[in-house]
Amino acid sequence: MFKAHYWLFLLLVLLLGGLQYRLWVGEGSLAQIAELKKQISDQHDENERLLERNRLLQAEVMELKQGMETVEERARHELGMVKQGETLYELAE
Repeated sequence: MFKAHYWLFLLLVLLLGGLQYRLWVGEGSLAQIAELKKQISDQHDENERLLERNRLLQAEVMELKQGMETVEERARHELGMVKQGETLYELAE
């Protein structure tokens, strides 16, 4: 009778140890779940950043489609272009 209880107790201890191993270390462990949650959070942040960038680009595209003033302004500031008949003066500090 004592041996049967001993084997049952040993079996339960081994089962508990196996479940604890899986909880802390194995696949689907708490550490793995925490890492996956962090990755999801990081991806949400990246998505928000990219959505904001897309909104800004879309607004810029709409501006460029609406009028030549924006195109002219960008050509002047970014490319250093001037209109025909204009003279560009650059001041050195």
